[in-house]
Amino acid sequence: MAGSPVRSPVAVAAAATDQSTIVDTLTAAFAEDPVLSWVFPRAATRPRDGRHFFSFLATRLLPGGESWTTDGGAALWAAPGRWRETPGELLRLGAATARGAWPHWIRVLHGLGAVEARHPREPHLYLAAIGVLPGRQGEGLGSALLAPGLARCDELGLPAYLESSNPLNVPLYERHGFVATERRTLPKGPPVTLMWRPAVGQRVGEGVS
Repeated sequence: MAGSPVRSPVAVAAAATDQSTIVDTLTAAFAEDPVLSWVFPRAATRPRDGRHFFSFLATRLLPGGESWTTDGGAALWAAPGRWRETPGELLRLGAATARGAWPHWIRVLHGLGAVEARHPREPHLYLAAIGVLPGRQGEGLGSALLAPGLARCDELGLPAYLESSNPLNVPLYERHGFVATERRTLPKGPPVTLMWRPAVGQRVGEGVS
């Protein structure tokens, strides 16, 4: 008897009730991430510090309705104009994560501030975080998580932007239409690849300002 066909993974829209699972998933997915390891250098406390960060991110972005989940993965997107934190949000983020970044927090602020300064001002959807549980890579979850966000970009006629914290993930993004626009090395740290996916009909390089 023929075996059942293998189903491709499908991402579904995330709800507020998914927040705990999303935070757990992203914390585990980024446990060995080069940039998160640079921000929070102590491996013993990184799960705690990463959880604080992703809790902040999920709390901020889930109400925007542009985030998706799969069994084993999650993606948080910022709607146009929502990528920049307010001063109050930055204070809350600093209070939650400063202990983990100590005593290198000034270096972290300088490095991440330089990356944020390169963030395009043109309206776009911003992929703030995407992650798949360790051991689930290679199952197509990353592509499944990207698909609805990119479809949303095309529906709105908007470009997409991300900052890849791991060079190993750059080919995945390139397969989905992203192009590296810049590569910045953090102070005494790893590189961050800035990537832009043009809107439908937009040429590569247009609109990046």
